[in-house]
Order: sequence, then structure tokens, then C-alpha cells
Amino acid sequence: MSGALSRLLVTVERYPELKANQNFLELQAQLEGTENRISVARQKFNEAVQDYNSYIRSFPRVIYAGWFDFEKKGYFEADAGAENAPKVEF
Repeated sequence: MSGALSRLLVTVERYPELKANQNFLELQAQLEGTENRISVARQKFNEAVQDYNSYIRSFPRVIYAGWFDFEKKGYFEADAGAENAPKVEF
């Protein structure tokens, strides 16, 4: 997402009339906000997973976790190729 946003901003620098367009300015603000929300959600998810993993590994919960098959959960990891943003043409 950040790669696409940086390429978008480079494109804007080439076309000053696009930079002044109100619709584009709103799109830019929405993209930045979306990127921030995704980052915050990813961080909160990973913190929750860390808390859960610590919780089930502490005594005496580790005994109950073994009885009821509570397993350690993995952190969020993006799929391979997710860092490549889709091509956007204006």
C-alpha cells in the first residue's frame, strides 16, 4: 500500500492540475487514512495474539490449555506479493 501511495504522489507531482483537483485531494486523504487504519489494526491484532499466547502458557493455564487443545496462534503476516500494489492509471 505504501509503495502505491508513493508512486501515486510521484504521478501527482508531474501533473499540477491533478494536484489542485478537490476530488484527488479527497482521494489522497482517504488513501492515507486507510493505510493508517490498516497499520493500527495489524498492530492491535498482533498485540492480542501475543497476549493470548502468553496467557495460555502461564501456570496454571498451561494445564487447561493442554486439556482443551488451546494452541499458540500466529502473528499477522501478509501474503507473498502483497507489497506489490495494483497498477493505477489516471
